[in-house]
Amino acid sequence: MTTVAVVGLGYVGLPLAIEFGKYFDTVGFDVSKAKVARLQQHNDVTGEVERGDFDLATKLKITDDPKEIGKADMVVVAVPTPIDSARLPDFTPLVSASKIVGANMKKGATVIYESTV
Repeated sequence: MTTVAVVGLGYVGLPLAIEFGKYFDTVGFDVSKAKVARLQQHNDVTGEVERGDFDLATKLKITDDPKEIGKADMVVVAVPTPIDSARLPDFTPLVSASKIVGANMKKGATVIYESTV
């Protein structure tokens, strides 16, 4: 069976992880230990996901352990790409997430980047 990882559990990544977690074994990864702790308690401060949605995502594991990414056949990177005052994108979160994924993904996994840039 396919396992999915969603890297970045913000207003884009979290709803995606919830939906995948209804049907596929899913790893929801974020570097923020505080965010992961809140989400493990089904508390989404972005308001994108309701408490009941977490209950439906029975195959979702939320974690801050990057090794869990290695279980995935497909990895979706959904981290922010903020822009500066000159309206130029800051790729720092994307580069950081890519390094984490590259260091932990299994051979042959597909990586998909979800970005507004």
